[in-house]
Amino acid sequence: MRRLPPLTAIEAFVQVARTGSVKAAAQELALSAPALSRRIQALERFIDKPLFERRHQAVVLNEDGERLLQQIAPVLDRLTDAVEFMTSGTEVLRLRLGVLPLFASQRLFPHLAELRAKYPQLHLDIDTAGHAMARVGDGLDAAIALTREPDPSLYARRLDSNQVYVIGARSLVEGPDPVTRPEQLAGLTALIHRDMPDTFSAWRHAAGLDELDPLAIDHFDSGALMLEAAAQGLGVAFMHASHFDEAHDPRLVKLFDIEVASPYSYWFVCRPRAMQQRAVKLFHDWLVETLVEVGT
Repeated sequence: MRRLPPLTAIEAFVQVARTGSVKAAAQELALSAPALSRRIQALERFIDKPLFERRHQAVVLNEDGERLLQQIAPVLDRLTDAVEFMTSGTEVLRLRLGVLPLFASQRLFPHLAELRAKYPQLHLDIDTAGHAMARVGDGLDAAIALTREPDPSLYARRLDSNQVYVIGARSLVEGPDPVTRPEQLAGLTALIHRDMPDTFSAWRHAAGLDELDPLAIDHFDSGALMLEAAAQGLGVAFMHASHFDEAHDPRLVKLFDIEVASPYSYWFVCRPRAMQQRAVKLFHDWLVETLVEVGT
């Protein structure tokens, strides 16, 4: 039987390749960075080839490293699944997913029972912290990101196209001085999501009001809180049509009948090689079938 390198060295190699960071990989494997580096060096000595280009605060696979990863990463994933199956009695596939809370609550969670019924072995670890796209491969297997254009180094699939709505409290149109003209925004506070900074300027330009300035601009990092602030009369939210439609909040209304294409879309993103992982591939295919083809 041919000799094989230690499994711990292979595991260390795959984890560093996926995270692009010795520090992050060491944390995932509960090792010190020096200990993990020694395992990588042992693998490189075994095959007598370097596998990474060492850069400042990062490591990047070289050509030999990419070739090796493509061959062994899927095998290691299957081995991990097999061991988890033997120890738990059921097959378990785990996906670490980054997603914004509003998308999760409005568009993902209503369908998760369908996902569980179709793939009972697939489990999601949900991460709602910010900057998910930047953390793909470094703690996240995949993310659903709200962005103009995804990182070109990532695999990306657009999940929707949307309209920018001006969303306000119902009292704004039912009060004694109803807001019916866009020019009246000069007396109101605009609520803007930090991940969608250009929604107001895009809407203003489409409305032919490039010089219009709101009373003030308040920034949020939570879409749910933006909707609540708008419902409470604290300002008008520049958000997507889907955010308004899925909220089903009778306190809210869409202001003005102006069609404005949003510069932002939701995208599924992961590292290209992550699509070889069964958990990522199953979730990706289900997500596209459910959200894109069905059109929810």
